[in-house]
Amino acid sequence: MEENNSKISGRRKFLIKSGLAAVAVPFTQISCQQSKDKVVETESKDSFEFAFLTDIHIKPEMHAPKGFQMAIDKVNELNPDFVITGGDLVYDTMRGNYKQSESLFTLYKEMSKGFNMPVYNCIGNHDLFAIYEESPESEDHPDYKYGMWERHFGKTYYSFDHKGWHFITLNSLEVTENKRYKGFFHQEQLEWLKEDIAKVDKSTPIIITTHIPMICTYIQLNGGSGSRSVANASEVFKILENHNLKLVLQGHIHWKEYGFVNDRFHFLTGGSIAGNGWKGRRHNTKEGFVKIKVSGNDFSWEYIDHGWEAERLKMANKSV
Repeated sequence: MEENNSKISGRRKFLIKSGLAAVAVPFTQISCQQSKDKVVETESKDSFEFAFLTDIHIKPEMHAPKGFQMAIDKVNELNPDFVITGGDLVYDTMRGNYKQSESLFTLYKEMSKGFNMPVYNCIGNHDLFAIYEESPESEDHPDYKYGMWERHFGKTYYSFDHKGWHFITLNSLEVTENKRYKGFFHQEQLEWLKEDIAKVDKSTPIIITTHIPMICTYIQLNGGSGSRSVANASEVFKILENHNLKLVLQGHIHWKEYGFVNDRFHFLTGGSIAGNGWKGRRHNTKEGFVKIKVSGNDFSWEYIDHGWEAERLKMANKSV
């Protein structure tokens, strides 16, 4: 179940760099107990967990509701403080008509009520309404592009705070002239980000969520083209340059990827709930989600298998 685990400890790095890691320090039983009590008290006050679920691709077909329900049940079992989604909640509204697209968002909203904790949603490309030429709806439709999302979930970018950490959800999508999508942070959003971050103390740990990755090795490893990363991601990094950016959470690629950039921040692409369209693994990444534990100024993560692969294979064997 636990496929990866990464812990970042600033204190450990300091001890190693200063040559103190192997030094034994005498202590008394009383001071040890006091220290232990203080650590437990600090962890209880500052520690929390949250789940990051991306690329759910909910639809009525392919037993997708059953698979999503398994993920919901697993999250509830782990009981984190809240859930963050990484976009592509539904599949698909880019090509869809109004009735079909509305039913997909309704399905997701009804099912997500099953979470026992708050859910903070991020928009993905498959959540953009009627942007493709193939869609029967026109650009004049009130729900066009971001409209349907905003009607169901509110703004496509926003922030919130939790136990001393600042969370920012961004809209990484723009529509191209030839009616496709691209990874791009539009100017209005960047101006909002400047205003938002100006209210945040520079020492406050920050986590960003975006659907299209801000950093990704997909094209380098697989070739091809397309919107595999946000074209102007550097604009966001510049805005946050003097702040305590700790982690960027990403979706879209349907694989796990983790990196640490120049002792500044970490990025984590969080796999996928749906895998390869509910048909199996994509890029050999098992269907699942990420559980993140925060303690003080540090975090650790693990990839959680919610059991869909085993269930899918069991159903396939029964149908033979």
